[in-house]
Amino acid sequence: MKKPSSKIREEIAKLQEALKAAETREAERIGRVALKAGLGEIEIDEAELQIAFEDVAKRFRSSEGSGKGDSNGKERGGARSTKSRETSTVTTGSASGSAGEVRTDG
Repeated sequence: MKKPSSKIREEIAKLQEALKAAETREAERIGRVALKAGLGEIEIDEAELQIAFEDVAKRFRSSEGSGKGDSNGKERGGARSTKSRETSTVTTGSASGSAGEVRTDG
């Protein structure tokens, strides 16, 4: 049986709400981690920050299949790169901004 278009629109609206809520949870999680790491104190251009986060995402995606993606960061002895300390805003979604955006620069 085919669904009427009004029912499909309702389902789409519910899914959009669920997506917005999921993006918000993810952004808050990433934002909390970034603040704990001290990123809230550092100023950086948003485009440069976006590139840095994309690099981090690539690093973890490429290690998912190898079992290395489960790292908690402690294996490195707590060492952090200087570049990772140069960020202050956490953004999820598209570079143009989305409902899941979290700003930690105040």
